[in-house]
Amino acid sequence: MSEIESNGAEPRDAVPDPELVERVDQFNVSPKLANAGIERDRRYKPDVLLRFEGTGKAAFKFVACAPDDLDEIAAIVDECSLSDVWVMPEGTDAATIVARMQGLADDVVKRGWHLSPRLHILLWGDERGR
Repeated sequence: MSEIESNGAEPRDAVPDPELVERVDQFNVSPKLANAGIERDRRYKPDVLLRFEGTGKAAFKFVACAPDDLDEIAAIVDECSLSDVWVMPEGTDAATIVARMQGLADDVVKRGWHLSPRLHILLWGDERGR
């Protein structure tokens, strides 16, 4: 399976080349939220997200710190008509990941989205290169 990861904010990503779309099984698009500390106009490009959604091969993954982040995700999902939405808890240690998953789980499920741990953090913590 071939996958490509993008934050969905780079202009060069706005129009995935048709030849590339044909060769890729899935685009993993991870738009950044306000909790990332990046200016909105640099991190949020609805036209890019719409193009990825239009391929029929995109999964959108958001990193959330708290239930309040889910409202921001919902606004993006609604504006861009995103269909395959995943929420992952932010954290660099297992205890934080588990606690945040517990805090997010009910609301994520109610919204019909997927909830996923950051498995690499659960297994290896904040160790890089694993």
